[in-house]
Amino acid sequence: MKLQGIRVLDLSLFLPGPYLTTLMADHGAEVIKLEPPTGEPARRIGQRAGDHSVWFRNIGRGKKSIVLDLKQPAELAALNDLAKTCDVMLEAFRPGVADRLGIGAAAMTALNPRLVYCSISAFGQDGPDARRPAHDLAVEALAGTISVNLGQDGRPTHPNVPVADVTASLLALSGILMALLRRESTGRGDVIDMAMFDATLSWLPNATGAVFGEGRAPVVKHERQWGGGAFYNIYPTSDDRWVVLGGAEHKFVETLLHALGRPDLIAGASGPPGPGHDAARDFLRATFATRTRDEWEAWFEGRDVCFAPVLDLHEAFQRPHVAARQMLVRDAEGHLHIGLPIKFRDEPGTLNPAVPELGEHTASVLAEARRLLAR
Repeated sequence: MKLQGIRVLDLSLFLPGPYLTTLMADHGAEVIKLEPPTGEPARRIGQRAGDHSVWFRNIGRGKKSIVLDLKQPAELAALNDLAKTCDVMLEAFRPGVADRLGIGAAAMTALNPRLVYCSISAFGQDGPDARRPAHDLAVEALAGTISVNLGQDGRPTHPNVPVADVTASLLALSGILMALLRRESTGRGDVIDMAMFDATLSWLPNATGAVFGEGRAPVVKHERQWGGGAFYNIYPTSDDRWVVLGGAEHKFVETLLHALGRPDLIAGASGPPGPGHDAARDFLRATFATRTRDEWEAWFEGRDVCFAPVLDLHEAFQRPHVAARQMLVRDAEGHLHIGLPIKFRDEPGTLNPAVPELGEHTASVLAEARRLLAR
């Protein structure tokens, strides 16, 4: 597998860091998860499947769990020895905490110059907001994404997907892989400062037109991607469910409006988003309200239009395409796992469903580190 031979020491908790290291473990990295004596909080959050929470199954699988109390000198020394044998070290403390514990970037890279050291935090290691406490929702609020995530009443609503967490996770993974690649020629690792805030801002290249071009906030209901376009919108159906049109290219507009007997609306629906789309949007809203969601799905079958039914999360995982793509995996014990999204032709990853008990690998991991250092 692509990351076989890469050793990762993961000190992070909850989602951004653990999701990142799960992707690495799925592709062959040895991931050593350092947990506090009380354990990863996700072990205790949400619904359970068997002996573990579903959340922890998704971010703990295929990893080794060790427990160390870093306030104890002997256990801190053990961590230092372990870091000397690793390729990657990941932490997600508030800025300054890792340094106070004696495991900050400067200390760890001095011990191991080949180490790629990555910090994931809400706002980064410097700047006026660096020490401001925040999780995903607060970061999204300050990054402006909540302001464009409006409900039908025009008020900001909960985004319900962890945008800041996962964007930071994926960009941090990219940075780690870049640093490992560069290390092949320089022999040295690097230090990565990944802010969830920075990551969220960076994912807005298609949403900053009004901000950068006209010096103003966007009018959400007039922007194509947020409901300003008739063919990039969400519509209710007769059974109180929903469908979406998800592509505003002229060919899709023409195909659908001809099929519905309203070619007179094509010009407006093909123009710039905003009030010019009102007539087409009103027609489509009234039309979709005449049939059920599933009836519309059957009607659209074979038509070249970007259409989709709005599925609940359970329905989404039951789609035949999910099974075909192996994105829902059942292990030998009957527990379900999200599959591997990165699919290589020659060296595919492998989902290891084993979930470690708290501290299960402490003795064996530290013994292996001592053995490696003694060589």
